[in-house]
Amino acid sequence: MAGPQDITVRRLGPADAPVFGDWLAMFGEAFDEPETYTGAPPGPDWIAERLSAPDFIALAAFDGETMVGGIAAYVLKKFERERSEVYIYDLAVAETHRRRGVATALIELTRAEARKAGAWVIYVQADHGDDPAIALYTKVGRREDVLHFDIDP
Repeated sequence: MAGPQDITVRRLGPADAPVFGDWLAMFGEAFDEPETYTGAPPGPDWIAERLSAPDFIALAAFDGETMVGGIAAYVLKKFERERSEVYIYDLAVAETHRRRGVATALIELTRAEARKAGAWVIYVQADHGDDPAIALYTKVGRREDVLHFDIDP
């Protein structure tokens, strides 16, 4: 059984374009939404641009050569002050590696990346009923109860 000491976590960059598909598939499997993440994969130019962009943080956790977790986050530059916020858009851990510190290790690297980006806060949302996510985020942060709205473009 792999523990956190057996896991390596790193930011993906342009040289990681060949594993981007694996990263997407890992999210799809973890969320049981394979079509969402692999149904219309982005092309190589899009992938290269995203993995090169300073406003996109793509993290992956590996157990040996096997990808077992990831975070997709965005750096949002604020307008009212010269600072940024980081929004964790997705955090996923393979079912085989849950409750082993992988998500916490991913969040710790997100914290380091957020500091590099000059962020003053990292935020993430969790859905009602997603008790494992709520427990994780309660452990590492402060809870705010807010309403979230989707607005069609």
